[in-house]
Amino acid sequence: MTIRHMKIFLEVYRLENITKAAEHLHMTQPAVTRVIQEIEQYYGVRLFERFNRRLSVTESGKMLYAQALHIVDSFDTVEKGLRNWDTFGILRIGASITLGNYFLPEFICHFRSLHPNIRVEVTVSNGGNLQQALLENKLDLALIEGGISESGLIMEAFTGDCLKLILPPQHPLLSKQQVFLNDLVQYDFLLREKDSAGRTFLDNVFAIHGLKVRPLWESASTQVIIKAVSQGIGISILPEILVQQDIASQTVFTREITDESFNRKHYIVWHKNKYLTQAAKDLIALCKESALKSPAL
Repeated sequence: MTIRHMKIFLEVYRLENITKAAEHLHMTQPAVTRVIQEIEQYYGVRLFERFNRRLSVTESGKMLYAQALHIVDSFDTVEKGLRNWDTFGILRIGASITLGNYFLPEFICHFRSLHPNIRVEVTVSNGGNLQQALLENKLDLALIEGGISESGLIMEAFTGDCLKLILPPQHPLLSKQQVFLNDLVQYDFLLREKDSAGRTFLDNVFAIHGLKVRPLWESASTQVIIKAVSQGIGISILPEILVQQDIASQTVFTREITDESFNRKHYIVWHKNKYLTQAAKDLIALCKESALKSPAL
């Protein structure tokens, strides 16, 4: 089996569809099918079961995937190493919204001062998209708020923050002596979109307390949410660093929640089978060092 066979298998595994894999690989469908059949015949195993024109990965296929991903990544690393990759290479970094806004720019500037010839490509997106990109080897590392849900990824904590309840002026909760999590669910919530790091964290917190929130609004923009709260459309819970100026200017107001702190950690994340170059290891170390020197997000 060649590297080409492995790359084709990995694409079919990822998409669970030969036609789509062929399109992504710029190959014909019969050619992709033939490669999968060659691997199966050579090793005498079945990699995919075919039911009603859909593929289902077998246990043999799952085992091959873990090894093939590591081999292909190692092969790519060898090629990069031959080009002096740690000196003149590329690092693909992802960051969730809050970290992308308030941590990443200064951090990347520091890294580039130490590695001026490395091109750092950055993607800022929600946590769900970043995890998927790591699994598909479209990113080398990602900075994600509040943790991850994918078992195929490794994470290390480097900093943290807390979320704050924000309320419009003259909201009834402002007059309560104590505010509990259960007090919030009767009001309209304005939240980040599903699969964002902040939304996933909030959903988990409410679930732990046996509560569930169905938001009136969902938005990828925190500014939209803050503006809507200030106009009395609903309430929200957002990272403190994103709302502290609006609270200080009394555009919105806040109250502490008695039975929940909303403290969370942030993580630097990579694929468990990812070969980390020295530059990537330096970036991880620098990330932790920079977080220690900076105030918590």
